[in-house]
Amino acid sequence: MKKWLYPIITLFMVVGLLIGCSSEESENNNTTVSTNNTSQSEEVAEDSVRITVSINDGEEFVDEKEIVIEEGDILMDVMEKNFYIETEFDGTFITSIERVAASEEDKTAWMFFVNDEMATVGAAEYELTPGDKIVFDLQSWE
Repeated sequence: MKKWLYPIITLFMVVGLLIGCSSEESENNNTTVSTNNTSQSEEVAEDSVRITVSINDGEEFVDEKEIVIEEGDILMDVMEKNFYIETEFDGTFITSIERVAASEEDKTAWMFFVNDEMATVGAAEYELTPGDKIVFDLQSWE
């Protein structure tokens, strides 16, 4: 039981730290993702969302899909239906997308941005809005 306590506490501290980062830094990170992936600037169909998966602020492209959604769809559910993902903590924390895994040893984690802003809730809590542009990026949390 105590084995799980340290990673959970560390995870929450990292997420809190990343959310607390300055908005300027988040804007710079998101700009990088957008400029390296030209389709991010394209409009999304009014009944769809675009989900992009990348590594290191968009330096490496993994996958991208435009997905038709229904009102009330939750991001985690859409991810599970359209991408190969692995989760921890009862499906609330994404640890791998398309077989690209986060690593505690490398101090990396999957972060996600909605319309160029870092999300303030987890993917299991985020209700999608048609036209959303979601970017999941594997980043260092150090």
